[in-house]
Amino acid sequence: MSSPTEPSATPAFLNHDRPPVPDLVVPRGVLPFHLHRRPVRGRLIRLGPLADALLTRHDNDPSVTVLAGQALALTAGLAAALKFRGSFSLQAKGDGAVPMLLADCTDTGALRGYARADAARLASLLAEGGAPGAAALLGQGYLAFTCDQGPDMDRYQGIVAIEGDSLTEMTGAYFRSSEQLATHVHLACAETPAGWRAGALILERVAGAGGIGEEMDADAQEDAWRTAVALAATLTDGELLDDALPGERLLHRLFHAEGLAVDRARALSYGCRCSRARLAGVLGGFGAEDLDHMAEEGTITMTCEFCNIGFRFDRAEISGAVER
Repeated sequence: MSSPTEPSATPAFLNHDRPPVPDLVVPRGVLPFHLHRRPVRGRLIRLGPLADALLTRHDNDPSVTVLAGQALALTAGLAAALKFRGSFSLQAKGDGAVPMLLADCTDTGALRGYARADAARLASLLAEGGAPGAAALLGQGYLAFTCDQGPDMDRYQGIVAIEGDSLTEMTGAYFRSSEQLATHVHLACAETPAGWRAGALILERVAGAGGIGEEMDADAQEDAWRTAVALAATLTDGELLDDALPGERLLHRLFHAEGLAVDRARALSYGCRCSRARLAGVLGGFGAEDLDHMAEEGTITMTCEFCNIGFRFDRAEISGAVER
């Protein structure tokens, strides 16, 4: 069977081939939990080898890869807190060396993302020395969180200006201004001997005593929340990214004295959804003149920004939109 990335004489509506990308699932990628009779719930997100599979599709500078990995872990964690059918995405647009950062996760845990870097701006930034953080990479712009449940449902979107030095601080600013929800977020991404790894710990303060039913006065709730945040703050990046440390054991280290209850784990998977048929449909929306301009020696190449696979189409296969 020929590669789905090569030109094909098969009509687009019959050609649904997926590109040669990893078929990878992390069964316990998200561990939801709550603290019994305390106003705290959370998620532990550990991408494991999925992080390496997603992040190495692009040959980015390590500083850009770290930012993309943190965005993937954060998006997976936020999506897991919602009851929806569709996709949840994080998008950052700025005027810095990384003008576009995007990650999205479906309700079934299919995860994908990429960071688009401006080579000239990035080189200038790196020449200043040190590893630039999120603020330096993104510059001035906005951060958007979107829940898209398809054409038949209203799309929810929250947008805030980029504020803070790190993606963690930017997320905190979003929750304070848009959701008015007390949160604690720890994001980590690094290259380890086993490859790139990314993870997150997200805590949220919920109304009452964690939904358990036992009443707590306001002072007791505040004290319980502060205690949970203080314990979460002891987590190190090394612990969060350690494949040899099971998630349940890590959560036990942090919260065993606070009534820890771990809920059912959720799987994460390699989630790029591109295909020849999908991209052929996009090309079919262009006019003949535009298609001719795209073609080089009779072939049009379209590259998926998520998986970085180039699909090649014979110009003669694509009829284009009817021009009036």
